[in-house]
Amino acid sequence: MHAQIQLGDIAVNVVRKNIKNVHLSVHPPTGRVTIAAPSRLSLDTIRVFAISKLGWIRQQQKKLLEQEREKPREYLNRESHYVWGERYLMKVIEGDVPASVELSHRQLIFRTRPGWSQTKKQELLDAWYREQLKAAAPPLIAKWERHLGVKVAKVFVQRMKTKWGSCNPRARTIRLNTDLAKKPRECLEYIVVHELVHLLEPTHNARFVALMDQFMPKWQGHRVTINRLPVRHETWGY
Repeated sequence: MHAQIQLGDIAVNVVRKNIKNVHLSVHPPTGRVTIAAPSRLSLDTIRVFAISKLGWIRQQQKKLLEQEREKPREYLNRESHYVWGERYLMKVIEGDVPASVELSHRQLIFRTRPGWSQTKKQELLDAWYREQLKAAAPPLIAKWERHLGVKVAKVFVQRMKTKWGSCNPRARTIRLNTDLAKKPRECLEYIVVHELVHLLEPTHNARFVALMDQFMPKWQGHRVTINRLPVRHETWGY
């Protein structure tokens, strides 16, 4: 059952499910607010809960709206692109050769076929970033599986519009955002640890925080870093 609560200028989308607890989320990039609530709760009860969290909601929305955006990509010579937090200048080579992307010194060599559209060029670069992440993630996952005493059944690497990563504790799967390949490597490691800890504690409760403190004492600094970095410039849909 879907409903909406209006709290002044903030619209809160409510979904009732067969769950035990209320889950409040503020979603990037614009601060869309959702509440997933147990089916038994009345809309008035959910409204009171939302009002009690209004200060936190506004704080999270402010952070999201202040986050820097990448400039729209045009795939031109000397355009800046980032790989593992390092800046590279794009060098475009157009011709009847296989399309490819590679790093050479401080350049990102971008080979495309004549007449390619911006969409086709974006797909090529996104696929390359995905391969970088697919190569970098497994050693980190194996390392932290040993430290945490957990085992991941499957890892998915894909573009994600509202999260850096996610975990399905029941299926024991994790998902990683392709754009992590643009960020410093310590950001990827933080996200890997965050998602693996969810195999021990599915929610962001005090136990989850304690586990993060235990296994990665500097995790909150990494979280600040990744949340300050520019995110992809695009029109986000839901």
